[in-house]
Amino acid sequence: MKRSHQAGLFNGNVLVSKNNKIIYSASFGFTDAAKTKKLTTDYKFNIGSITKEFSAVALLQMQEKGKLKLDDKVSKFIPELPKWANDVRIKDLLQYTSGIPNVNWKKIRNDKDLFDGLMLIDTLDFKPGTNYDYNNNNIFLRQFIVERLTGMPYKKYAEKFIFKPCKMNSSILTPFENEENIARGFNNDLVPDKADLPITGGTYLTTVDLLKWTDYLHKNKIISSKSVDELGQQFGLPETQSALGQATYRNEKLLSHSHDGRAGNYEAILVSDLDEQFTIILLGNNHNGKIFDISDALSAILKDQK
Repeated sequence: MKRSHQAGLFNGNVLVSKNNKIIYSASFGFTDAAKTKKLTTDYKFNIGSITKEFSAVALLQMQEKGKLKLDDKVSKFIPELPKWANDVRIKDLLQYTSGIPNVNWKKIRNDKDLFDGLMLIDTLDFKPGTNYDYNNNNIFLRQFIVERLTGMPYKKYAEKFIFKPCKMNSSILTPFENEENIARGFNNDLVPDKADLPITGGTYLTTVDLLKWTDYLHKNKIISSKSVDELGQQFGLPETQSALGQATYRNEKLLSHSHDGRAGNYEAILVSDLDEQFTIILLGNNHNGKIFDISDALSAILKDQK
């Protein structure tokens, strides 16, 4: 890790746990583009796409409470959406097989704009369940469905029913103001990232909180093992993602779980091997595209490989 940082490949926090114990936790580099303040393990990072696990788990919590089934159509929960919502299942939102076109980011300023964008869609890109397209409209629609079913803002739901039960005390969802210990994204020319749009659902957290999340998820303390198995199912092609990123199972039992995320210059990766009982977490705020290589190297060390 020191070598990776010295070579300019990693600026951020790293955590490695083995046999349910943290065996390595360290911070490398700076909190922002000014490079005046050093990172500590208390800093929170935007985890990009890993945040998608939370809306997925929220829907499975709804299923466990009997409020929905994965084969239910979206129109059942948000009837005012155009007629395409009669064809898209909850399962399609989880596996990115809905055919819903991507967000038109040029027109988006807030959550209302996202919902209005869904209302303006007249045709799907393909018949739901027949193809794969990984895009964020699936995620925002998941959040809107959770809001309809619970009668509370998705941000509040996630804090109360996901972060709190998992003891993820540092975790916060966008939008927020005046939070302490936020690592700020910046590029190699020391240009800071633009401020977040006030849209619900981006997650900032510490390495320890992400470890807590994996612990509660993998040990079926937040949803059942059957639900965890359903979340890891992906559309047939090998390069597709499930709601958990990449997950492998044996007899419905989770064996491995890896997920990466990117937002501006934030980069994040989580790699868990449940057979070997280790988890590797890398959260960075200066994108260099090397976190896969670094996590592979850390995995090799843990497995006594070259």
